[in-house]
Amino acid sequence: MSLRVAAGGGSINPLNRKKNYRIVNGGTCFKVIIRTLLLNVSNCYIVGCEETKEGIIIDPAWDGQRILEKVEELGLRIKAIVLTHGHIDHVGALQEVQEATRAPVMLHADEVDEFDESIKELSYRDTFRAAEIPADRLLQEGDKIEVGKLTLEVIHTPGHTSGSISLKAAPDMVFTGDTLFAGSIGSVGSEEGYDQLLTSIQTKLLVFPPGTKIYPGHGPGSTIDVEKRNNPLLMML
Repeated sequence: MSLRVAAGGGSINPLNRKKNYRIVNGGTCFKVIIRTLLLNVSNCYIVGCEETKEGIIIDPAWDGQRILEKVEELGLRIKAIVLTHGHIDHVGALQEVQEATRAPVMLHADEVDEFDESIKELSYRDTFRAAEIPADRLLQEGDKIEVGKLTLEVIHTPGHTSGSISLKAAPDMVFTGDTLFAGSIGSVGSEEGYDQLLTSIQTKLLVFPPGTKIYPGHGPGSTIDVEKRNNPLLMML
């Protein structure tokens, strides 16, 4: 049985516009740069430490030139490219961005096959693209990604794909990929996947404080509290 759940739609809301946040990590207070690029229908995030000017790119979906121009505008040195999952609409600009930044590519260990298939598909569409892009670091639940003074923690949230991850950037800030959207949840291909997705959301994401900001793979941002109260697909949890 195939189940498809649509991604959240709409334009980028104020949460996802140009933002600098002040967060505390280990008693140290510092500013974090977050920029959202809406590329085709996917969100690409550029996240950086304002003090050290180190940054990461989350899901280089499409339009590598635009991503690189924004990185240059922000004056960031990209230390990692992190994929919340391997679907083609989240990796379309990976080759261009990785070649320009030389940053290591990171994804969950369970996502390698999905990622490899997407890279092959892109090479079929464009013969100038590489048929393979090796992952430099395979992530697991609880792994840490250090970016200047910022530490992102890997949260394994399977369901949309087996190796989907979310990234905790602060106690009240999480990048949810295609697991949780504003007003919706990620698509699935089976009842098992649907149950797995809901379990991931309930046990890994809804446990965050109510005011936690979520940055999804598609559509506008939201907060945990808003999704608990208003997301029709979560009201039975």
